[in-house]
Formats: sequence, structure tokens, C-alpha cells
Amino acid sequence: MAAAGARGLRRGGMTARQTVVTTVGGPERTRVVLILACVLALASADTATVGAAAIELRRALRISNTDIGVLVSVTSLVAAVFSLPFGILADRIRRTWLLAGALLVWGAAMLWSATASSFGELLIARLLLGAITAAAGPVTASLTGDWFPAAERGRIYGYILTGELLGAGAGFAFTGDIAALSWQASFVILALPAFALAWLVARMPEPLRGGQSALAAQPRPPGNGTPRLRPEPEPADPVQPQEIAAALGIEPDEKLAAQGAKPLSVLGTIRYILSVRTNVALIVSGACGYYFLAGIQTFGTEFVSGQYGIGQALSNLLLLVIGVGAVAGTIASGPISDWLLHRGHLTARVTVAAVAASLTVVFFIPALITHSAFAALPYITMAAAMLTAQNPPIDAARLDIMPPWLWGRSEGVRTLLRTAAQALAPLLFGAVADWIFGGGTAGLKWAFVVMLAPLAASALYLWRARRLYPRDVATAAEAAARHAPAAEAPGAAPAR
Repeated sequence: MAAAGARGLRRGGMTARQTVVTTVGGPERTRVVLILACVLALASADTATVGAAAIELRRALRISNTDIGVLVSVTSLVAAVFSLPFGILADRIRRTWLLAGALLVWGAAMLWSATASSFGELLIARLLLGAITAAAGPVTASLTGDWFPAAERGRIYGYILTGELLGAGAGFAFTGDIAALSWQASFVILALPAFALAWLVARMPEPLRGGQSALAAQPRPPGNGTPRLRPEPEPADPVQPQEIAAALGIEPDEKLAAQGAKPLSVLGTIRYILSVRTNVALIVSGACGYYFLAGIQTFGTEFVSGQYGIGQALSNLLLLVIGVGAVAGTIASGPISDWLLHRGHLTARVTVAAVAASLTVVFFIPALITHSAFAALPYITMAAAMLTAQNPPIDAARLDIMPPWLWGRSEGVRTLLRTAAQALAPLLFGAVADWIFGGGTAGLKWAFVVMLAPLAASALYLWRARRLYPRDVATAAEAAARHAPAAEAPGAAPAR
């Protein structure tokens, strides 16, 4: 019986592995996606672990809730400050080695955190950790842009960003349980994958910049019985957003294209990035969305327990179901936007994100009104799915409107502004709940209602970005065309 069960598990594991490899487009692409997803998972797991270990940290180091908040906020703020320097490095040096080095320091900082005997020591370790985690966003965005063609980046981003959600869940559940026994052990366990990931990343080949060495998807083997998990494009060659813009006769912004094709200083680069109006709209929308998400991560468990009158165990179970919805939204939105793009809808990515953002607000309203956990569950689950569904198409769209040599710095600027909004969210949520609405569950409820305003603003900015996106796609393509002759001049070595 045991042997038969083991054989069944092996067969199931092999079938699942083959399905994943076939869906992503081959073993090489699968390896890249898994490694990048694990990098984001490690970052989010570390952040979640601090919250999960808060009780043990307070007891062991004799610190307060305010000190816990400082640990989380300071890490986020330092990461925001260092995101731009890492964006500059991502555009100029070998990215796989940069990310591997960051992961090594990351693991060392986690081990240092585990040895801290006072709040001051732990704070210094977290400052270093916050600085080094800033490498993940810009390097991952730049590598994704060069490894995968524009026509399928929405789908690929969905797989990669799923790692971020799974990492947060692991931080709350798995390492949180370990922290109940030893908070030091929770940090040590997170350090070990960092060293393994550093070795894997260092062995990855560095892709040529500009997508010249993108990983081609392997065709599905005929008759292998693998279920079709995503719609396949009808054209033999995927349709790129730049090709659709050209076919539609979209005129670029000639002045901005000429500016983007020239070498730029650091300040000039920032000015250019913020001159792309679609990018500004996406940055503001993302900051508003992540602001609301940070409030949920901080006060969600307390609100669910108080609003619906359920215990901690059932509250955690409901949050697990909601997490499944969030993962489903992340995985589904990218393929949908890419499928529409293959059918000639140039604004598909921004449209899918705008619809999801609008539905997020709609689904959250009944969830905040009802006092029944089971009545609220489908609404909260759908709201979580719509909230996370925005990210893959937005991240793919952000690469469409920027020249490839600015992908790292563009992501650095976005991360700086987004992380600042995330760092402020817990403080403002708590202040509104306590000072304006009297605190407690009722205060949190009305704080969430008020904070639906920035969530609605996120949707409005996405609808605005939808109008601006076509011209900015054409502008980025024109900048790349003007930049190409210089890059391909005789004797010029390909950018690595």
C-alpha cells in the first residue's frame, strides 16, 4: 500500500512538473521564472516574518509594538532609498552577478539578525537588510524584459509575482510557527535559501540587453495529453505592442524619443522617466494600490476577527482562502491581457488592470458592511483577486513604455515611490482608526472605508493611463530605433 502510494505521488509529481514546464515554455524558461519568483518570495517572507514573530521579539528583547513598527518601517524606507542606486547598477553592470552578490549579503544580514541581543543590534541588521533587498525589484524587472518577449510578459510576470504572494504566506504561516518556538530560528531558516539562490543566480547566463537573446518558448509536444491551461495565440509569431502601435499609425512624441535615445545623467534619467505620462499614472496608481494593501497586511487579521466575531484560528483559515484568491488573480490576469494583445488590442494590459482596480473597490464595499464571515468571504476573496490581478499586466506595460536601457532605473524610481507609500500606510491607517473614529474594530472599519478613496484613485489613474499608453509605446519604440545604430556601430561590443 505504501509503495503504491509512493508511486502515485511520484507520477503525480512528474505530471505536475511536466505541466508547469510545458505551460511556461520549456525547462530553461521554467528555471528562470522559478528563480526570479523565489527571489521575490524571499523578500516578502522576510517582511512577513517580522510581523509573525512580533510577540516573541517583544518578550526576548523587551521592546514595544512601536519598536516592531519601527523595524518594519525603517526596513521599507531604507529599501526605497536604495532602489534607485540599484536601478542604475542594473542598467550598467552584469545583473546576474549583482543579484547573486545581493543575495549573499542578504543571507548574512539574516544570520546577523538572528544573533541580535538588543533592539539596537537588530535595527542595524534590518537597515542593512532593507538596503540590500532593494536590488530585487530593478534587477528582476530588467532581466524579465530581456529574457521574455514583450508579447507574453503579462503571463510571465503573473508566474513570477506569484512567488511574492507565496513568500508572504510562508512568512506568516511556516516561519511564524517556528518563531513561536524560537524567533532566531525563523531568521536562520530564511537565510539558508538566500545562499542557495545566490549560487543558482550566479550560474545563470546574462541576457543581451534589448531582448536580443530572449528565451523562445518551446512548442507543445503533440498528443502529450497536457491540458491547455492558457489560450494560445493564433499568429505564428507573437504580436508585439510596438508592432501594433506602428500598424495603427500611432505617432510618437518626437522630442521625448530624441531625449531618450541620448546618454542621460542621473537627474536627466529621472526627469525622462517622469516625463513619460503613462509611467507617472502607473506609478501613482500602484502607490495607491500598495498603500491600501499595506493597511490590509497590517490590520487585516485584527479587523477580520473583530468585525466578524471569529477566533484567531478561523480568522487565519479565512485569510488562507483569501490568499488563494489573490494567487488566482495574479496568475489569471497576465494571460488574459496577453491574449487580448495577440488579437490586436494595444491597450489590453492597462485595460485589464483598470477593470480589476475598479472591481476591487466594488467588492470591498459589501465586505466592509456585513458582519457575517461567510457572507463576506466571497466578496473579500474576489476583492483580493482583483487587487493582485492588476500587477502582472501593469508590470508588463511598464516595460513597453520604457527603452530597454532604462528598465532598471525606471523600476528603481517606481519602487522608491511605491515603498514610501507602503511605509506610511500602517501609520496613517492606525492614526485614522484611533484619532478620528475612536479606535477598536469600529475605528478600523471606518478607516478602511475612508481608505477606499486612494483605492478608487488607483482605478481612475489606470483609466487615464489607458489613454496615454499607445503614444508612449510608440515613443519608446522610436527611442530604441534611434539608439540602435549607435549601439551597433562597428567595434561596439554587445551590452552585457
